[in-house]
Amino acid sequence: MLKTLRNAMKVPDIRKKIFITFALLMVYRAGIFILVPGINKDAMSQYVGQGMLFGFLDLISGGGFKNFSIFALGIGPYINSSIIFSLLTVAIPKLESLSKEGEEGRKKIAEYTRYGAVVLAVIEAFSISMNIRYNGVLINDSWFWVFLIVLTLTAGSTFVMWLSEKITEFGIGNGASLIIFTGILSRLPSMGNSIAVMAKGGTVNAIDIILLILLALVLIAGVVVMDLAERRIPVQYAQRRVGTKSFGGQSSNIPINLNSAGVMGIIFALSVLQFPLLITQFFAPNSKARVALETGWLSPKKPLYSIIYVLLILFFTWFYTSITFKPDEVADNLQKSGGFVPGIRPGKPTEEYITRILNRMTFVGGIFAAIIAVIPIAIEQLTPFQNLYLGGTSILIAVGVALEFDQQIEAQLVMRHYEGFLK
Repeated sequence: MLKTLRNAMKVPDIRKKIFITFALLMVYRAGIFILVPGINKDAMSQYVGQGMLFGFLDLISGGGFKNFSIFALGIGPYINSSIIFSLLTVAIPKLESLSKEGEEGRKKIAEYTRYGAVVLAVIEAFSISMNIRYNGVLINDSWFWVFLIVLTLTAGSTFVMWLSEKITEFGIGNGASLIIFTGILSRLPSMGNSIAVMAKGGTVNAIDIILLILLALVLIAGVVVMDLAERRIPVQYAQRRVGTKSFGGQSSNIPINLNSAGVMGIIFALSVLQFPLLITQFFAPNSKARVALETGWLSPKKPLYSIIYVLLILFFTWFYTSITFKPDEVADNLQKSGGFVPGIRPGKPTEEYITRILNRMTFVGGIFAAIIAVIPIAIEQLTPFQNLYLGGTSILIAVGVALEFDQQIEAQLVMRHYEGFLK
């Protein structure tokens, strides 16, 4: 990885993209420390520690929710809007036809996604504002201050969405993933401090800490292996003659990653699970809807929550893979270029064969992601370590984004190498 970064810094274009990426991420991190006016900071810090919902929002906003900064909502509304429009693209024929119209169609769907993100940001900002108003976090609980907070949070979330798109366009890597990645890294010092406080208070001992570190290393190694593992489907191209020249006859392969969805399945699942909790913030603290979701059978501490979590991860892993890797298009392109899988007839049989392999790979990758996601919940229930939830999820996201960033740089280097060779 260090060699790749060193080589990348020697290429002016790639060096410029890396600097742009880090500069935009620094702008995002600076905004984390600009607080929303009218908030009692101490009361807000205590309020965030009450449940998994606010800890999740704090994770994806990189600590912005705990400080209740202008970026408190982070990239969450944009992710939720992307989920909704990904589902609608499959369900609504007009959106499906737009997605097949090439670059212009994708731009139109991206525009709808942005509008949806703004609407969701308004809903989430209003629900959170009403909740903190009920709990006495506001210095002044007049409706003017509620409106000001909603406006500030919505504008901040829209700006983060713009930043993520600019990182994707002018930098290296996926902007939304990198923003969440920086948020996870920013939590490491506070997490280490929490463990130190627990050790000083006698809650945990040295053996507990060593076991936790070993578990983290095992999880990191497992995530790296699973992210890099792939199944290669062999492809043979038929040889043909044009005049006195021969074309084709080469052998190649179609690589299918074991975890094709990467971190997206788990991010989608988390966003969907937390959205109902956000909606209940409209209600008073003792309302039946809030009590049912926060302490009832759908509470994060109940077994049913983990079961639903696992099922959602499996579904979104399959769903994301199915919309990004299309076996029918791969089989059609192979047939047009004279390629075939040895032992499989071209056309529909090839499509069915690739789909069968893809489903198996997706299932294994989804199970692994679900295990990684559920481990922190088990740690919180069975060990003295508290408030370290999402640890496995954080590792999955951080390692996945780091590997993707490294692969993007390598791809840029290879492209520059070929351009130089051709010139």
